[in-house]
Amino acid sequence: MNVVLNRWRILIASVIINICVGAVYAFSIFALPLTKVFDVTMPDIMLAFTINAAIAPIPMILGGKLVDKGGAKKAIFIGGAMFGLGFILSGLATAPWMLYITYGVITGVGQGIVYSATIGNTVKLFPDKRGLATGIVTAGYGGGTIVIAPIANALISSNGVQSALITLGIAFLALILSLGLLVKPTPVGYIPQGWTPPAAGTSKGGVNIPWYEMIKKPIFYVIACLFLIGALSGMMVTANASVIGQKMFGLSAAAAALYVSLYAFSNCMGRIFWGAVSDKIGRVKCLLMIYLVIAGMMLTIALSNSVVGFGIAIVGIGLCFGGTMGIFPSIVGEKFGMKYYGVNYGVTFIGYSGAAFFGPRIANKVAAANDGMFTNAFYIALVISLVGFALTFVFKAMEKQQPKQESTKAA
Repeated sequence: MNVVLNRWRILIASVIINICVGAVYAFSIFALPLTKVFDVTMPDIMLAFTINAAIAPIPMILGGKLVDKGGAKKAIFIGGAMFGLGFILSGLATAPWMLYITYGVITGVGQGIVYSATIGNTVKLFPDKRGLATGIVTAGYGGGTIVIAPIANALISSNGVQSALITLGIAFLALILSLGLLVKPTPVGYIPQGWTPPAAGTSKGGVNIPWYEMIKKPIFYVIACLFLIGALSGMMVTANASVIGQKMFGLSAAAAALYVSLYAFSNCMGRIFWGAVSDKIGRVKCLLMIYLVIAGMMLTIALSNSVVGFGIAIVGIGLCFGGTMGIFPSIVGEKFGMKYYGVNYGVTFIGYSGAAFFGPRIANKVAAANDGMFTNAFYIALVISLVGFALTFVFKAMEKQQPKQESTKAA
């Protein structure tokens, strides 16, 4: 379908929206002040963030369902309203259990619906540049911490943490809803001007499989496992970068915070870089490179005694974590089609949720058993990344067989 859309304007609006919802990863800025407000321990407060991450696949599926029905704008409005309201109510909370509902559930569901809508609509809007476009739109999400953290810190310093949450909530509400007006749902069968879609039966076209058929296919489980493995090392470092820097490399809290920002920036850039590279050389070659780089960086951080080694490692890990988040939206679209993409990606996102659940726990348990040192956790992540490298060859073999098996269903 040849429809003229200003798709780059839609993409820019989606990126800014994702910067807003990416603020969920700045929760560590709020956590310590909140422990003082409620006079509780850090684990009591961090449970709100854990709940937020754990429920991610549910709103991803809900948002995806709306996108598949042409409701990307509606999903952004619903999710954006919940996200902003969740922040405002978090600022009004008087006990940790209220944060579990406001920040954990309301903000978590809103964030997931918005993120699913921006990614799902973008993948459909850029069938010719899927890797680059999804890399850019997810970079907004990954870069939310970089933009929001200093703003939140300034607000907390001047007016307190609860006032900061309320102020940010109002700002997010206004920004997401206003920018949502610029987002237009991608028409069914949309074809950009000057682009010829690949023929049905090739690796990039023709197959449309609903989620209940997708989960019957072995290749789905391979993709979900590859997603989990690719994100696992990133989640290990995301949750512990500051502690690793201070405990293992002797950094001050302020210096460690700079390295956390460097990691966040690398994560953001990795989504664009690897997404664009995957458009040129293919998703499989990109995955092979990502898992090898992760293994190399894990070996580097495990063996290094210098701050330079730490810096190199977190940049490499950040780039690859971002690459994982930027490539898998394209893989899901290409393997299972675009008709049911929103829900399909939401279901596949369980791989990321697994990484978010297990990554920090593996790292923390290993560190607790080794006087706070994370070295053995890095070796575990190294081995797991090599498993991902090997599993990618399995994925490649299954990928070659899939078009022949599914092409008759594409008609």
